[in-house]
Amino acid sequence: MGSAKDSIKELSRKAEMVIKMGGDAQVKKQRNKGKLTARERIELFFDKNTFREIDMFVKHRSTNFGLDRQVIPSDGIVTGHGLVNGRPVFSYFQDFTSRGGSLGQMHAGKICKVMDKAVSAGVPLVGFNDSGGARIQEGIDALAGYGDIFFRNARASGVIPQISAIMGPCAGGAVYSPAMTDWVIMVKHTSYMYITGPAVTRTVTGEKTTHEALGGAVTHNTKSGNAHFACEDEKDAINSVKTLLSFLPNNNMEDPPRYGSSDSSVRKCPDLDSVVPVDSRKGYDMKDVIRDVVDDGFFFEPHRYYAENIIVALARLNGRAVGIIANQPRFLAGCLDVNASDKASRFIRTCDAFNIPLITFTDVPGYLPGTDQEWGGIIRHGAKLLWSYSEATVPKLTVITRKAYGGAYIAMCSRHLGADMVFAWPMAEIAVMGAEGAVDIIYKKDLEEAKHPEKARKELIKEYEELLYNPYIAANRGYIDAVIRPSETRVRLIETLECMKSKSDTLPPKKHGNIPL
Repeated sequence: MGSAKDSIKELSRKAEMVIKMGGDAQVKKQRNKGKLTARERIELFFDKNTFREIDMFVKHRSTNFGLDRQVIPSDGIVTGHGLVNGRPVFSYFQDFTSRGGSLGQMHAGKICKVMDKAVSAGVPLVGFNDSGGARIQEGIDALAGYGDIFFRNARASGVIPQISAIMGPCAGGAVYSPAMTDWVIMVKHTSYMYITGPAVTRTVTGEKTTHEALGGAVTHNTKSGNAHFACEDEKDAINSVKTLLSFLPNNNMEDPPRYGSSDSSVRKCPDLDSVVPVDSRKGYDMKDVIRDVVDDGFFFEPHRYYAENIIVALARLNGRAVGIIANQPRFLAGCLDVNASDKASRFIRTCDAFNIPLITFTDVPGYLPGTDQEWGGIIRHGAKLLWSYSEATVPKLTVITRKAYGGAYIAMCSRHLGADMVFAWPMAEIAVMGAEGAVDIIYKKDLEEAKHPEKARKELIKEYEELLYNPYIAANRGYIDAVIRPSETRVRLIETLECMKSKSDTLPPKKHGNIPL
């Protein structure tokens, strides 16, 4: 045995070999693709000098197909923990320069270890995916590794935040781990996800496509909804992960971090008094409402390009993290449909799991009609929204800005689904349905017999609107807690959140509910 000095020297030599990853040629190839290496991502993600690597010297044990002669530094993945903006995070970074970041038994074991430690410590887990897929030379051991990861994703769900950053390829069975996490972030032009790639798709179906069109960041952010963010480059993606973490607690037993705000808690929002058009058939941008109400006008919006008829966003009110769900009148008049229901339901459940209060802005004329929606399962998809709001135990505040019609009124966190406080603006229209449709049903026979049916119809519509197009009937019943000036919205929400911060609500004892598909 050599001296301590020799042992330390040997440690340094071995570490230097590992840190070189797949070697200069592979590193250059990675950068030529516009991608960072795993260790460059680490430098950008963690606070300076806080990352501590574990399992640096892990090696694969396979001897098949010449793998016994292959050196794969750290088995193609870097794992460890560090601080992100001063808060602890466990993470793994697949290293595409080392055998394509392919997943084998020991590679998967390293991921499982940091997952277990993150759950045990009660801190977030962030995975940076950049892998060619299963290491086929290891056969069933590679598949077992994926299964072990999926099992842990499910067990950790709702316990610690899980974030997946897709920084390169993620194909085949590998895509299911990100899909089981809370958030998926992709990079435009350099990351993609799919079960079967363009070559297999063409062979089986004859359909010609590309990596980007089939499973790129824009595709998953606009068409499938599998990803929450489409970032311009890797630095943008890493910053997005950091921003997301700032809204989340370390685990489900803690509240999200609260930050000081220079935005006054008693600030009025005078522009809101005129934001809603006089003509109820005209749209307006609900994001203007959100921007005016939240701290410093900043909100962080997942699924920005998916199901745009509903908005979900993370923001702060008086420094406190909140989740916002809002109909968007600019798209499909803010109607609820299959995708909007799924988008909102998942967001509600995620916020509820991590103790983030819910703020709902309602302007909804109903559910989107049509055979596509009915055959697509709007009944079961729409039921998810009812379920998610009813199940949520965090503080739930609702503001009805304009339309709240029929079943959609109930679905958007009405008093009947457990809203703790429901506010309505004076121009709110709370009714079973729109005036035109209601008149056609109620006065069908009268209109058929009228000498001037169109004139009579217009008069009846006006009468219906004057009678029911207001928030006061609902307020008389106690379904609306207060009719407020729009400019008071921020103040009232902040005051109510402060009162509700110690809310205690528990669900009946059960293994779990049976949420609609």
